[in-house]
Amino acid sequence: MCADTPDYKDTLNLPKTDFPMRAGLPKREPGWLERWARIGVYDRLREKEGRAPFTLHDGPPYANGHLHIGHALNKTIKDMIVRSHQMMGRDARYIPGWDCHGLPIEWKIEEAYRKKGRDKDQVPINEFRAECRDFAVGWVDVQREEFKRLGITGNWDEPYLTMDFHAERVIAEEFMTFLMNGTLYQGSKPVMWSPVEQTALAEAEVEYHDKDSFTIWVKFRVSDTKNKDITGVDPVDPTQSDGVVAGENLVGAYVVIWTTTPWTMPSNKAVVFGDGISYGLYEITGRPEDCWARIGDRYILADNLAADVMQRSRLDNTMYRRLRDVSATELGNITLSHPLKGAEGAGGEWDDIRDFRAADFVTDTEGTGFVHCAPSHGMEEYELYRELGMLEQVITYNVNPDGRFRDDLPFFGGKAILKPNGKEGNANAAVIEKLAEVGGLLARGKIKHSYPHSWRSKAPVIYRNTPQWFAAIDKPVGDGQDTYGATIRERALTEIDNVNWTPRSGRNRLYSMMESRPDWVLSRQRAWGVPLTCFTKKGALPTDDDFLLRNPQVNRRITSAFEAEGADAWYDEGAKQRFLEGIVNPDDYEQVTDILDVWFDSGSTHAFVLRDRADGSEDGVADVYMEGTDQHRGWFHSSLLQSVGTTGRAPYRNVVTHGMTLDEKGFKMSKSIGNTIVPDEVIKQYGADILRLWVAQTDYTADQRIGPEILKGVADSYRRLRNTMRFMLGSLADFTDADRVDPTEMPELECWVLHRLAELDQTVRDGYGAFDFQRVFSAVFTFATVDLSAFYFDIRKDALYCDGDTSERRAARTVLDLLYHRLTTWLAPILVFTMEEVWLERHPGEDASVHLVDMPDTPATWRDDALAHKWNAIRSARRAVTAALEIQRTDKVIGASLEAAPVVHVEDADLAANLRALPFADICITSQISVTTDPSPDEAFRLPEVPGVGVVFERAEGAKCARCWKVLPDVGTHSHDGVCGRCEAALS
Repeated sequence: MCADTPDYKDTLNLPKTDFPMRAGLPKREPGWLERWARIGVYDRLREKEGRAPFTLHDGPPYANGHLHIGHALNKTIKDMIVRSHQMMGRDARYIPGWDCHGLPIEWKIEEAYRKKGRDKDQVPINEFRAECRDFAVGWVDVQREEFKRLGITGNWDEPYLTMDFHAERVIAEEFMTFLMNGTLYQGSKPVMWSPVEQTALAEAEVEYHDKDSFTIWVKFRVSDTKNKDITGVDPVDPTQSDGVVAGENLVGAYVVIWTTTPWTMPSNKAVVFGDGISYGLYEITGRPEDCWARIGDRYILADNLAADVMQRSRLDNTMYRRLRDVSATELGNITLSHPLKGAEGAGGEWDDIRDFRAADFVTDTEGTGFVHCAPSHGMEEYELYRELGMLEQVITYNVNPDGRFRDDLPFFGGKAILKPNGKEGNANAAVIEKLAEVGGLLARGKIKHSYPHSWRSKAPVIYRNTPQWFAAIDKPVGDGQDTYGATIRERALTEIDNVNWTPRSGRNRLYSMMESRPDWVLSRQRAWGVPLTCFTKKGALPTDDDFLLRNPQVNRRITSAFEAEGADAWYDEGAKQRFLEGIVNPDDYEQVTDILDVWFDSGSTHAFVLRDRADGSEDGVADVYMEGTDQHRGWFHSSLLQSVGTTGRAPYRNVVTHGMTLDEKGFKMSKSIGNTIVPDEVIKQYGADILRLWVAQTDYTADQRIGPEILKGVADSYRRLRNTMRFMLGSLADFTDADRVDPTEMPELECWVLHRLAELDQTVRDGYGAFDFQRVFSAVFTFATVDLSAFYFDIRKDALYCDGDTSERRAARTVLDLLYHRLTTWLAPILVFTMEEVWLERHPGEDASVHLVDMPDTPATWRDDALAHKWNAIRSARRAVTAALEIQRTDKVIGASLEAAPVVHVEDADLAANLRALPFADICITSQISVTTDPSPDEAFRLPEVPGVGVVFERAEGAKCARCWKVLPDVGTHSHDGVCGRCEAALS
């Protein structure tokens, strides 16, 4: 440009917007939260009439501690589901809730007591419960603000709490349904028990961690044969069996068992073997000095495991020999003695003969091929002896609630399996020492294995036989009129297949769990929760018909009191008289003091939220339950059990599951490792929208990763998307309805964009409908950055900046407006703060909000697959041209593509005709271009992925326009100095 050429910059239609490049989300987001609260966005959405309701039922987080990254993932997914369905025309309701009862809160209050030297047992129970309630209230308030900071929409002023009086009333009512329909019973069986917390635990309250356990190989002496009439093998000639009692020659030999719980040996009542396992009789012929085996000892072992057992006993293969096979007939006819039988000071505790029989759960893959049975501490053994009707003979009560042996147990009285802090107690060591002393050990060792721990105290748990209350899941459910139908298990399995599962594997997981699960343990021996509101008849046995008081009038009294006063009414002095007097004689009944499993609380939420609230669900069923994959054994599981037990149906239509959150390397997050990501810290650095965008970009159905480098990548994606929105805002400054162009009058390029919008509209709606945010965001982001920023905007910048009031510019701005309204609403459920900012740039107003509008309908007529096919070929040809010019720019032959006038050789005549019919130079951002069907010369540039197209570089002829920078022959021939004809028209 010559020195005296005018500067035409001010004549260009350059973008105008106050929308900043730098988002400043951490500082600006709280202002939008305040604004939404001020204008009442959530409540105003509820005022929209004629919409079908859509309810996502919130699985209640526990009111105990600050949020972690899993909470942020969970609540953000829920928020995207709710917002997207609202913007697709539904009345999408979200009632946040909290789980408020249970051991974690009780544990915190007890910790405070211990620090003050207070004894919980000396505090009136309702005073203790009041402290638990206050603790929960405090954390509900903290977590509510932390969730709101994530941009989560919902009825925050009226959440549901499991400790609300109405909730406690309904939980009690739901329990009473089990009482009245015949599925509630009291039983004594092994349950997972926490000695530290002194309560039973459900499977969902247990997590598995590696644990080092003692392991021992113990000898049970064959003491006699059972039936002298059963013949077996001859000890001298195994081919002869006449006259020889089966197993008689085994008397004095030892059956060897293996266990990783030595503390269960004092409770041993039996040993079992496997019918189809090959067993042998082995004799010790030599021994090293440090060995418990003795020369001449004979051991019965599974053949597949014998070598391993001998090795554990420090015997090499020269120190023993296999004498012969041992048949199942022989095993079935022998009796065993406990290794502590006759021990001095035992007082005859272990002198009874141990039962010995076959069982189908015995294998020869590890151990010895024999299993020691303590049915009080193992479910398989319990079930075996229950089926045999022998529980009375084999159940023991040797272990107290605190995990100590009963005080009068010989040798071991008062010994602790676990210390109060959850560490290893002295019981295992004492048992091992005593067994060694009496010659009952063959070997000992340690093993690291996966072992159940309480997810609250993190301490190991044990199986302990204890009286508990159960819901029978294989008993036909009564309808209150003595009519019985399908069992809870049958109902649950049927309902699972009436639910849509995302991902589908969730269905299979819950189905298999429901197929094999035992009866539901409902009771806990704690204080902070909803009590089991029932009474038992004094003197009656649990198997008696009148053991449980089933009286509707009593039930109504209890629930009325709970509605007015909460569950504390159960623990008031004189409660039994209050509830029973005038109906039955209170002196005839005992009041149950256990509390309900908190999973029963949360499993009942469908009743007091979906069914009872005006903003719940019309039919009491949620459209969606959405939680982590661990909830297949937790909330999904308990909600299904509870609902089918009381209503016969599932409480949900869709179940959506997310995976666990790991660090960048795929490791589980741990404070001790230092790899945790705290939501609050991410928000302070980047803003909540970046955290929400991370959620949208990940496949949440699998385990997902997060960390500093990943967040940097998310922030980069956000910046690119923000640039796209900023370009549209700047180019739409002063756009009005008068500038609109009908799609039928638009250039092909704009029609292609509308086609892409029609395609995307379907993708977005399908993706949101399927809860697939990764699909939605990936499609929209690719469109925004590839189709728009790198293609359409790149081409149309020239017309938008340099044209006057041309039809092409008006068409482009019309398309930008259509793009703006769709991109902003499509992305609003994900980037709630940013899209509000984008919306208010063009729709200012005190009450305006993108979250008050719906996604606009996109006409089906915009879709044109033939046009799309044509433009796919055009874009391929363009890629060949731009790639050829990029080489010239890299080699500094030209500074910009507008200096070029390439010749494009196209083999396909139809494509060549299409390119000639278009302003292909504008599409390739060159000043001039030639399209020919002549064969490509050898020097032509070719792009391998674009066959049939060759590009020969040529310089553009003419001068550079001082306004649009195109190089054209007519520059300098117009009334305005140094401009081309197009710019001359714009300036005029």
